[in-house]
Amino acid sequence: MTKIVVFRDEDSLSKAAAELIVDISKHAIRESGKFTIALSGGKTPSKLFSMLAEKPFNKEINWKQTYVFWGDERFVAANNSQNNSYVAKKILLDNIPVPAENIFPIPVNIPPAASANHYEQTLKAFFRSDNPSFDLILLGMGDDGHTASLFPGSTVLSEKAALVKEVYLEEQQVARITFTVPLINNAKHILFLVTGKEKAGMLFKVLEGKARPGKYPAKMIRAGKGKKIYWYADKAAASLIN
Repeated sequence: MTKIVVFRDEDSLSKAAAELIVDISKHAIRESGKFTIALSGGKTPSKLFSMLAEKPFNKEINWKQTYVFWGDERFVAANNSQNNSYVAKKILLDNIPVPAENIFPIPVNIPPAASANHYEQTLKAFFRSDNPSFDLILLGMGDDGHTASLFPGSTVLSEKAALVKEVYLEEQQVARITFTVPLINNAKHILFLVTGKEKAGMLFKVLEGKARPGKYPAKMIRAGKGKKIYWYADKAAASLIN
């Protein structure tokens, strides 16, 4: 199931996203005793992270039974402001009672290929499965259609076997670690957060355009049987959507 919801602004979008996360977390903990979430990087989720760290949301999630991962990471120092886990830690994780052992940042102190393999093994061990299924994966979308660190034209888009892979972006001269398409698509819930007028054209192409999915990686994220994808967009980003 794919659901598209348009909000008047980033504040209302972030509030609705926080409410959805609360609902999914409660259901997951009732069903399995734990809530697994993979966070995203970028600018858009910062307001959501701030809301989750404050009342009422910080009291509505059972943080002791919440387990935090990341869907991708820039291969920069762990204390670099461009590091996704550093940003989430500063805004959210340092301000809620989530146990340190429940937090699984992507390692950046070993070579990228080793980091990707290490994180994949971490996921398999945690989920006790070669085919992990997160309760929720948060995603954003760039104005080029990328999501996580799945960029147009990247060889990782065709990856079928690995759950986590390293990617090198020549134009940025930086390595990244990313969940692959099969791992993302196996999540029970996927929540895209898209804001800003500069994303309007790409959001239309991804949701309503006819171009092949490989040209716009976000288009490759699909809800399987019994799974749900939510697209939360503000009015500016959704201005071209029918």
